Amino acid sequence: MVYCIFGESCTGKSTLAEKISKKNGAVVYTGRDYLRLAKNEDSAKAAFRALLSAPDAAIVFVSTEKEQLSLLPDNAVKILMTADLELIKERFAQRTGGRLPPPVEKMLEAKHGSFDALPHDYHVHNGVWNAL
Repeated sequence: MVYCIFGESCTGKSTLAEKISKKNGAVVYTGRDYLRLAKNEDSAKAAFRALLSAPDAAIVFVSTEKEQLSLLPDNAVKILMTADLELIKERFAQRTGGRLPPPVEKMLEAKHGSFDALPHDYHVHNGVWNAL
């Protein structure tokens, strides 16, 4: 089974990936980890697509980039993670010593909601599951 957990920063993607991995032994790939599969990006993408399409694949792919969703096979389980903007800012501030730099705050505001319209099988908002 291939799971793709995607969404904005600080919405709980890595936490969920860790739980799924522990439960079923899936390997977790985050962001551009797949680049380690080959010497150039195109070859790495092809190798990752093949890995994801293997009949016995047990992979959790965590992504914060919309473009990476094109790497997924059709049967991947897509989980959209979202959170209220204030919660995202609070979580991000914890990563930066308790203070959110203004440029980071503006970046978070600009990206907020950018994944919401993408196709998904499940939606987790502020940690609450919603099946379609």
